[in-house]
Amino acid sequence: MKTLARRQDKAEILERLRALGPKSVRRWGRMSAHQMIIHLADSFSVAAGERPFRASPTLLGRTLVKWIALYAPLRWPPGVRTSPEVDAERQGTRPTDFAADLARLEALLEAFTASTRSLDERSHPVFGPMSDAAWLRWGYLHVDHHLRQFGA
Repeated sequence: MKTLARRQDKAEILERLRALGPKSVRRWGRMSAHQMIIHLADSFSVAAGERPFRASPTLLGRTLVKWIALYAPLRWPPGVRTSPEVDAERQGTRPTDFAADLARLEALLEAFTASTRSLDERSHPVFGPMSDAAWLRWGYLHVDHHLRQFGA
């Protein structure tokens, strides 16, 4: 299973991110490539506890849905609605300069994967408390999902 804990998986994600441009065309959803970069950056900020988020974990979300999302050999499906807090058209950060916003995302990803991070038991808005390993798996899957959205 791929995870941001592995150097090669993180390098793959960064290479795919750098292949995107502001005019990259989406395959599904409504976000532009620039909005998607912002969405990912905001999501990593939530994970780091730097951005407020209204949590709504349910027993089902903390158990079965979390296990399926993180460990089942299935790709995340298109069409899952983005939460307002990380939606660039709602309460999320507004896009400014593509290159600067991409650099911000890369910096957040570096901090998220740094050996000095402390994600253990930090609560995911839907999945509830997660281990460091689960957060790093989530990070890979979330970025991969959106890169596939843009064919990257």
